[in-house]
Amino acid sequence: MTQSTSTPSLKKPRTIISKERIAIYLFLIICSLFFLLPLYIVLITSLKTMPEIRMGNIMSWPETWNTDAWVKAWSTACTGLQCEGVSVGFWNSIKILIPSLFVSILSGAICGYVLSYWRFKGAELFFGIILFGAFIPYQALIYPMIKIFATFGLYGTLPGIILVHTIFGLPIMTLIFRNYYSTLPSEIFKAARVDGAGFFGVFFHVLLPMSTPILIVAVILQVTGIWNDFLLGLIFGGRENMPMTVQLNNIVNTARGAKEYNVNMAATFLTAMVPLLVYFFSGRWFVRGIAAGAVKG
Repeated sequence: MTQSTSTPSLKKPRTIISKERIAIYLFLIICSLFFLLPLYIVLITSLKTMPEIRMGNIMSWPETWNTDAWVKAWSTACTGLQCEGVSVGFWNSIKILIPSLFVSILSGAICGYVLSYWRFKGAELFFGIILFGAFIPYQALIYPMIKIFATFGLYGTLPGIILVHTIFGLPIMTLIFRNYYSTLPSEIFKAARVDGAGFFGVFFHVLLPMSTPILIVAVILQVTGIWNDFLLGLIFGGRENMPMTVQLNNIVNTARGAKEYNVNMAATFLTAMVPLLVYFFSGRWFVRGIAAGAVKG
């Protein structure tokens, strides 16, 4: 006589959603809607025609999707006496951004490297002075910098605005790189020195390849700060180097003709596109870099 054995059924544990988790999700959804709502309005308004905008249905979807406002904002919208759109400002911003980004990040990385491993007498005081510069409102330094730059022939030039962004970006870049390198084992530096690596050998061949997370953090911070800057670009860029934000302001505040809100919204979205794309494609690295020591110290 055979005895049948029944295998007990394995039931999955019931997932209990607590009130605290529901409250957290609700809070995150509200915050997301709060930040995404302006972006939604800008986007759908840029795809409407002016007669549809005048109807006042600001939240409604476009009845007919129209991209003419984007074309005009890019190429023919008036920014004062010239009607060349924001495309001129876009390329000016690129010319300002790329060298400013490279020089400020490289300078901050080297300063952080020196303050972490090549300690010298007065290093902590020097770091405190650099860090102090991060908390000085740059509006208070604009007039003295105008006088200094004018003396050396840099005022209103492309090298001048690049130097301005490098100066104002150096304190925060030094801070995040110094804090990141302080979290790395000192044995790595010592082993490289034993193998005969010099100052730049250790930096470029050992530390820099390990700095991907913090480099992404630095790139996002600098791209956002430099690209979105208005005041410094307006004052130090000169007439020939006005960035995209200045051109956007000129389009929105132009007194020629009737207000074209769809063109203004399209120009706004085009101006914000670069920081949005940078953060969208590298956001996970930003979180990883922050967790790896960018704000520790």
